[in-house]
Amino acid sequence: MKKTFSLLAAIALAFNVYAQDSLAVKYASTITVEDLEKYLTVLASDDFEGRETGYQGQKMAAEYLANHFESIGIPPYIDKTYYQDFGLSVVKVEKAELTIGEKKYAFTEDFYFFPDFGKASSADIKINELVFLGYGIESENYNDYEDIDDLSGKTVFIIGGEPKNKKGEYYVSKSTEKSEWSSVKKKVAHAKEKGATTVIVYDEDVVTKLSGFKHYLLKETATLKEVEEENKKINTLYVDKSLADAIIESSSSKKNLEKLISKINKKGKPRSEQFEFKASYVRKMSLKRQSGENVLGYIEGTDLKDELLIITAHYDHIGMHDGEVFNGADDDGSGTSAIMEIAQAFMEAKAEGNGPRRSILIMPVSGEEKGLLGSSFYSDNPVYPLENTVANLNIDMIGRIDDRHDDGNYVYLIGSDKLSSELHLISENANDMYIGTELDYTYNDPKDPNRYYYRSDHYNFAKHGIPVIFYFNGTHDDYHKASDTIEKIDFDKMERITRLVFYTAWDIANRDKRPVVDKENDFE
Repeated sequence: MKKTFSLLAAIALAFNVYAQDSLAVKYASTITVEDLEKYLTVLASDDFEGRETGYQGQKMAAEYLANHFESIGIPPYIDKTYYQDFGLSVVKVEKAELTIGEKKYAFTEDFYFFPDFGKASSADIKINELVFLGYGIESENYNDYEDIDDLSGKTVFIIGGEPKNKKGEYYVSKSTEKSEWSSVKKKVAHAKEKGATTVIVYDEDVVTKLSGFKHYLLKETATLKEVEEENKKINTLYVDKSLADAIIESSSSKKNLEKLISKINKKGKPRSEQFEFKASYVRKMSLKRQSGENVLGYIEGTDLKDELLIITAHYDHIGMHDGEVFNGADDDGSGTSAIMEIAQAFMEAKAEGNGPRRSILIMPVSGEEKGLLGSSFYSDNPVYPLENTVANLNIDMIGRIDDRHDDGNYVYLIGSDKLSSELHLISENANDMYIGTELDYTYNDPKDPNRYYYRSDHYNFAKHGIPVIFYFNGTHDDYHKASDTIEKIDFDKMERITRLVFYTAWDIANRDKRPVVDKENDFE
């Protein structure tokens, strides 16, 4: 979906209600390619060791950001510090291995699972039988459970997706529309309700699909606090075609998985069976304590200083692996450099007596790569009241060009219209008046399978009813890889988007009334 104008915006522009603000233009011009490159050169250097939350590189980056705030005249906030500290419970997979016969299959090489956050849960399971449960669906039109009485203590094999005929019609919905049973989460939860203890989910490209998370999963997961209750999460293993074939062929069925799936899809009839299957699954986890820091640059406003605009970017990345530094130049060194420049522009305005009417909190957060933890901690422990927070502008990856676009003259906007029609209009007007880049709303679609609206720090403000805009350039082949390095950054694009964010922030900070929340919250 490309840029669109609301009728209200078109009328406003026709009557020239919105005009360029010369002061905004003056201070936006201080945002330059040279400064952005200077900041990013430091943040994405090997010296910062990939800025993984809780480790030395992240601490060094936090100090660099605090020093920047001090150098441009932002004083420390409460208790004479720039830092908001938060504790982490960090879980690491020490070993995870599936053994079939004499052959061992390894975590992230042959299969995946997602560790429990905050729980060092281990497993040592001997498997003697396998329930082939087809697609794992129990519905009126299609039922894989029809001939299965009890799954108590069983290991279950489930095919991802839903069965459909040659016309592309799904047997559950009796249409080309998928049903709720396309959700693996629903299938696994249903098998758990039936008593299963382990579920093997087959997806033919799962190892390739999840390869971008390999480092993240091998390194560690984290939560703000340890899960104290007994672990009740079912063991769920995601396997690709190679391992799935090995599982089925080594069972007593001796059947071909591809043919089994083909027969189900052709006739729409479930084929659930129980086989003998000898295997073992071992998982060992460790748990330790760490800490992260949000860095707070508070710029006090004038007559509306009790109201607050928050501008965020996550400065953490995924650290090092096998001696290789994951520099995270785009993710999210680009966004962090941008808010450093925005802070400087507002402080220059303030120094010349043109500071913002509303207060502005420039907040680089950490812990994003471990589950949006820094922004979650702030939204649960706000330094300034959430009810006085008028909006959040969040920048996460603005330095690269994705394969949907021929050049860098675009930015994806996500969330601008979710809670406030007025914020969306402010955003579009800022672009029309000053920048003129393509505003691409592809990922703002509620049906977007990537679900980016829920995957960056703005969401922890949106779930509290605070209007948000998420600025994003889309992913690329270097996403979450050691090859996300500074020489691949398009600094002209970064400058353009950073200025767009500044102009939008300038309007929000200086207008008479805060953006009206006129839409119902949508959060999970």
